[in-house]
Amino acid sequence: MDYAELSLPRELDGLVAAVWTITSDGDPDAWIEQDATPDGCVEIIRRLRGRSVWGSEQPALFATGLNQMPVRFRMSGDAAFVAIRLWPWAWAMLGGPPCPAFAASWIAIDGDDVAGSLLADTQSIMAKLVQALSEAPQPLGAHILAATSVADIVQASGCSHRTVQRWFERVIGMPPRRYLRLIRFRRTMADFAAPAATLAEQAAKGGFADQAHMARDFRLLARTAPRSARARAKGPFLPSKG
Repeated sequence: MDYAELSLPRELDGLVAAVWTITSDGDPDAWIEQDATPDGCVEIIRRLRGRSVWGSEQPALFATGLNQMPVRFRMSGDAAFVAIRLWPWAWAMLGGPPCPAFAASWIAIDGDDVAGSLLADTQSIMAKLVQALSEAPQPLGAHILAATSVADIVQASGCSHRTVQRWFERVIGMPPRRYLRLIRFRRTMADFAAPAATLAEQAAKGGFADQAHMARDFRLLARTAPRSARARAKGPFLPSKG
């Protein structure tokens, strides 16, 4: 399985986490199991060929919701995908249903909808994303990625603590502290693709109090130790050990 992320224009900073592809050129009858780790994002996914199963057979165009634990899915050995990894506030800007409505699940997407049309022509994804997300992001969404605490979001947004909580409940579907933990975990998973560093250095860079704290979160959110995740990770995906 080959996983790759495309370069993003600066206009999409804070709105789109990644545009990625997966390609596999194996036997169509040889199923591959993957664990998708939580990343705090909504994924719009178009399967270009092959088959995929998460609970049930998935259509060619679908969106996956926010998860708080790894999700096991299967793809046929010949499958190929292109996808957009959106921050939840960008998904809301595209008119998608509220994240709580399909948390820890997936929904089929109509190809004529705004979200579906973004992947209709894989050659112009970036231009269409910039156009579709040209409006200013929701005020709170602009402050989340730089925050290390709920107090940071409250201060930067100028909103009350209760307003922040209500926004998270409505748009994201989980308390802000829990979502910030997902962001910290995602940041560390992404850092595993960078030049090798010690686990202690990666814990510090990721914003964990210490390496033991990072290990606890990885046991919860990846169901494996950081060292194992670093060895196996392909982006946010952990190939099954069988």
